[in-house]
Amino acid sequence: GVIIETTGLADPAPVVQTFFVDDDVRSKFKLDSVITVVDAHHIQERLREEKPEGVENEAVEQVVFADKIILNKTDLVTEEEKLSEIEKDLKKINPNVMIHRSQFSKVSPKDLLNIGSFDLKRVLDFEPEFLEDLDQEHEHDTSIVSVSMKLDGEVNQEMLMRWMQRLVMEDGANLYRYKGVIAVKGKKEKFVFQGVGMLLSGDFQGEWKFDEARQSRFVFIGKNLDK
Repeated sequence: GVIIETTGLADPAPVVQTFFVDDDVRSKFKLDSVITVVDAHHIQERLREEKPEGVENEAVEQVVFADKIILNKTDLVTEEEKLSEIEKDLKKINPNVMIHRSQFSKVSPKDLLNIGSFDLKRVLDFEPEFLEDLDQEHEHDTSIVSVSMKLDGEVNQEMLMRWMQRLVMEDGANLYRYKGVIAVKGKKEKFVFQGVGMLLSGDFQGEWKFDEARQSRFVFIGKNLDK
């Protein structure tokens, strides 16, 4: 089997189309299911985002195409009533989707693989021209960008903490996803961080190898980011 992982802002339609319009792919592979991981803490805000006319909301597109949704980070939504509300919002967009609650993305492989849930007829019901408009370009929100950087050398730990705190406080609302590995001065371990919005987590884990360049790398995906 083959697992295809797209980016968090990807439109799933072109990937799905490939399994039906490419003769070589179609002869060797069968699409089993489209699985979407949803951030329970932020999804309602993302679904409500207003886009310019003609620009698609990627979050809505991903929910629409999903055969199964992994509703992750349910530990950050403590009220059952709120979780039920989120699930209702998802069902309004995709009434037949299966929803699996999770924390820290812990899901059994048997709930993800060989579940045979993809149905082309369902896709054609909500998008009849799905297999016809193959050359049509989908408009995306140009205000959403990704910024990545690679830095040689080491970083001062105190300055690193101050920078990350300022970043989250000032730009957290516009940060959709960010992660990185930082080489901190005086530390044998790598500082690994990741976050969504104003929810940031990070810790030292895994030592740098003897012959490995101590290099910091990070990427931010968000709206109206100052490059």
